Amino acid sequence: MDVNVLDLVVFVSGSFVAALASQVTGLAYGLVATAVWLQLLTPIQTVTLTIAFGPLVQGVAGWVLRPTPKWSLLWPFLAGATIGVPVGVTILGWSDPTTMRAVIGGLLVIYSLGGLMLPAAIGVIRSGGAIADAGAGLLNGLLSGVAGFTGLVIVSWHRLHTWPKEIQQSVFQYVGLFVFVIGAFCLGAQGAVNGNTISLFVLSLPAVLIGTWLGKKVRDQVDGAEIRKVLLILLVAAGCALAILPS
Repeated sequence: MDVNVLDLVVFVSGSFVAALASQVTGLAYGLVATAVWLQLLTPIQTVTLTIAFGPLVQGVAGWVLRPTPKWSLLWPFLAGATIGVPVGVTILGWSDPTTMRAVIGGLLVIYSLGGLMLPAAIGVIRSGGAIADAGAGLLNGLLSGVAGFTGLVIVSWHRLHTWPKEIQQSVFQYVGLFVFVIGAFCLGAQGAVNGNTISLFVLSLPAVLIGTWLGKKVRDQVDGAEIRKVLLILLVAAGCALAILPS
């Protein structure tokens, strides 16, 4: 990223809006942040920052009231993520940044259109067991490593099961934490955690913390579902721009 005031303002503003939107609408932090950051940063910088901020935005609030881990359900997801995250990070480091930017933009479009068009109630999975769960963990880890979308598959997978809320929270929080840890390790091994990335993290940290705090304060006072729809429409537009327009 070329250092100039306008770019820094856009970067910090995107960090704040992503944190705020995550708390108000339930959308993953990485979705909104990626739509803004990829206009300025390389894909590997964007994924690294998403992984770094993920625990702050998505994990800390629920960690105090964390559910008891259900290891009999968790282990397939963790096993899949153990393979998926390193593979995703390897693909990210190997790929041409312009191509990866377009791919991530395409993923934004697909997810956002799905969120707008698919019904809230869809079919329920009644078979597959641990093998299917491991496959979901693998795909979730792959998308986490290659695009920073750390919870998209797991959240969608919850919709296909009839698990009680406490089990869903257990799977989401512990798998998410595991993905953040292994993702940070793999990105560090790739050399993505450097002085420039650390500077960007420190610069936007106050905005992320304020956005997270403010989002918690106002989420019960606004119509999160309607805001979510508007954000998904904007994400479609941002994804199209990333996929079509040259960097």
